[in-house]
Amino acid sequence: MRHSNGIRRTALATTAVTAVAAAVTGILPGTAMAASTTASTPPPACPASALQVSAWQAVHRPVGTGTGAAVVQFTNVSRKTCVLKGHPTVAGAGNGSPAHNTPLKVTPTGRAAAVTVRPHGKAWVKLTFVQVQGEADGYCVSGKDPVTYPTMVIGLPHSGKHQVALNDGVWAECDDKVTVTPVSAVKPS
Repeated sequence: MRHSNGIRRTALATTAVTAVAAAVTGILPGTAMAASTTASTPPPACPASALQVSAWQAVHRPVGTGTGAAVVQFTNVSRKTCVLKGHPTVAGAGNGSPAHNTPLKVTPTGRAAAVTVRPHGKAWVKLTFVQVQGEADGYCVSGKDPVTYPTMVIGLPHSGKHQVALNDGVWAECDDKVTVTPVSAVKPS
């Protein structure tokens, strides 16, 4: 019988500890799991002012003499973590002004997912253009004239429009068409 008294004392001690814990935390026994599983609020979309944008010609691009493809990098220059998501809009900035731009027909590829960008963190998109062919002024396979822009205006959903020049040349493309990837945490080449 002594053995069962020990079990009873252990059960009473466990019940007492649980009651004290419930009184201290304000959580009723049996609800602790639900109370501790709260969802955190995701960071907000990155405002345009939080982003510094740069661009360069991609390593892997279509054969030709134009830009072909470019990588656009978004750096979070704010002190807060934020989110980028979606496919970009792209427009050639005529006369270097975003107000005088030519929207390009965008073909999105891949599935968009939210990319969390911490302070000083980066995210990327890749733009692939209809490539200019030939030398000197070049030509478009379609028969249209090639176009060059000193800057492009790259827009991201809920994160503004950003005017950016290539760090290694001018934007040259044919047919005012571009294929774009969604924002990614992985740097494309």
